[in-house]
Amino acid sequence: MTSQIDTLLDETRRFPPPEQFAAQANATEATYQAAAKDREAFWATEAAQLDWIEPWHTVLEWNLPHAKWFVGGKLNVSSNCLDRHVSGGRADKAAIIWEGEPGDTRTLSYAELSQEVNRCANALRGLGVGKGDRVAIYLPMIPEAAIAMLACARIGAVHSVVFGGFSAESLRDRINDAEAVAVITADGGNRRGQVVPLKKFADKALEDTPSVRHVLVVSRIGEAADTVMQPGRDHWWHEIVDAASTEATPEPMDAEDLLFILYTSGTTGKPKGIVHTTGGYLTQVTTTSKYVFDLKDDDVFWCSADIGWVTGHSYVVYGPLANGATVVMYEGSPDWPDRDRFWALCAKHGVTVFYTAPTAIRTFMKWGPEFPDRHDLSQLRLLGTVGEPINPEAWMWYHQHIGHGRCPIVDTWWQTETGGIMITPLPGVTTTKPGSATVPFPGISAELVDTDGTPIESGGGYLTITDPWPGMLRTIYRDDDRYRETYWSRFPGRYFAGDGAKLDDDGYWWILGRVDDVLNVSGHRIGTMEVESALVDHPAVAEAAVVGKTHDIKGQAVAAFVTLKGDRDGSEDLVKELKQHVTEKIGAIARPEDIIFTADLPKTRSGKIMRRLLRDIAEGRALGDTTTLADPNVVNMLIEKHEAAEG
Repeated sequence: MTSQIDTLLDETRRFPPPEQFAAQANATEATYQAAAKDREAFWATEAAQLDWIEPWHTVLEWNLPHAKWFVGGKLNVSSNCLDRHVSGGRADKAAIIWEGEPGDTRTLSYAELSQEVNRCANALRGLGVGKGDRVAIYLPMIPEAAIAMLACARIGAVHSVVFGGFSAESLRDRINDAEAVAVITADGGNRRGQVVPLKKFADKALEDTPSVRHVLVVSRIGEAADTVMQPGRDHWWHEIVDAASTEATPEPMDAEDLLFILYTSGTTGKPKGIVHTTGGYLTQVTTTSKYVFDLKDDDVFWCSADIGWVTGHSYVVYGPLANGATVVMYEGSPDWPDRDRFWALCAKHGVTVFYTAPTAIRTFMKWGPEFPDRHDLSQLRLLGTVGEPINPEAWMWYHQHIGHGRCPIVDTWWQTETGGIMITPLPGVTTTKPGSATVPFPGISAELVDTDGTPIESGGGYLTITDPWPGMLRTIYRDDDRYRETYWSRFPGRYFAGDGAKLDDDGYWWILGRVDDVLNVSGHRIGTMEVESALVDHPAVAEAAVVGKTHDIKGQAVAAFVTLKGDRDGSEDLVKELKQHVTEKIGAIARPEDIIFTADLPKTRSGKIMRRLLRDIAEGRALGDTTTLADPNVVNMLIEKHEAAEG
């Protein structure tokens, strides 16, 4: 790590909590104090806000690295997300407002959503799916995705949601690792005006999945999908779900029973099946949704993540619905049919809280403010970011052009493994700094350490968690040794998943990204985020991604892939200018060896830059898995540009 980040981040610029949040400030400060005094009591108080079928007798059992939360307690997640709201006065309140990419819409009240979930639960039971069985969900962003998740939770089945952009091979691997007995998919989905033939991909995967007995298929596209159904195995949703009863008894689940498995990419090439259980996970996502997003009864909450990622699990489905919120779901991309689609939807549906990825924000910056300016966004009162560190320039653009200077921004750090938000400002309490995730959430114990695992109070180091938290992963499915090795071996007694961070003199956290995204140039450790922030600070640059490449003398050299604003064209003069800009911002040691101009960067469909592919391109290696790319053509274009630059 390096203290040179100080030259990039304006730590003197502070944004006090807006006046409209002042009423809750004292109450939330008391929450911080209560959590600091007795962490377990804090989480127990929050868990008690849920409906429990049987109470727990022990808040936490900790046998490092395994935790059990709310031991002995029983509850049902779907009942907490639906039943208690239906009976508690929210039956007619909108639970999900959905819009398809072509413009078709659907709104489900809590009563209607409850009925749909019960129908799906009964249909699954009728197919022989029961408690403990694994169900793979491979769907576009349609209401049936949330319905399927909640239906699995209702009957005690363990869902494994597979992102609809994954290939047949990726789907097959996840089905087989989980030994799923059923798959829920659709004939297709819409993406940038094209049909994604999900059922055809699923059929390809199912050629070698011996555990699967049944496939439930949603008709999203219709005749255009040309769907082939295998008799005895495949069932149309509208034929068996729509005909099922709207009453389904929720399965009592032990707090430590599995709720879901979610697969993440692994450095070995074999995806890791992250295991989350019932009581602790629901407690954390409910609590963080309540405090971080300050959810009010009239809020319309839009987390733009796909349900195939943990953000969709936690902050599209379980967290907001457990709080009785209205959530927005959107099937398509932000630039179809026009680049103002997100802002049009915010205005149309009255979105008050908007939560998206820094990569998306930098893309909006590249497109320019004229697109959000077309729409009345005055109803927005809170903005959030998730998924990766946000650079100060993007934070400020978001604050000025989307929040118009009046909306606080909650910049949240968390991971698939943590289940819920871990480090974040709280609106009405936390003074924010552009680019900083600020301070740990109440009840979370984060500590910065050096390479030897010694705690440090300021400067750069490694982000670790010292105490168990309710939403933490319990293991890697069927591979507990890998769980221990991956998360608990680098710093014994501490959870460490690979992120570097910096603590400033105010005790604020600045997330630097994964330590495998830290370059070692002539013995100097340079965070890729530092160089990216320096490049984006230049007025010509909209977005940048930095990777390391092997260098005979330096060990590693900096390679930068840069997207320019507007109609700016790359040139040798601009290359020199950008290299000098980085030198002035950080120092000569961070000066990029190569700068490649590109119209776009390789990104997943959730908007994350795939730096692994950029490293492969910079090193001239054979490319790894590209199935999650939003636009595979970007990679071929970058290879050609890099080869031209090398030549």
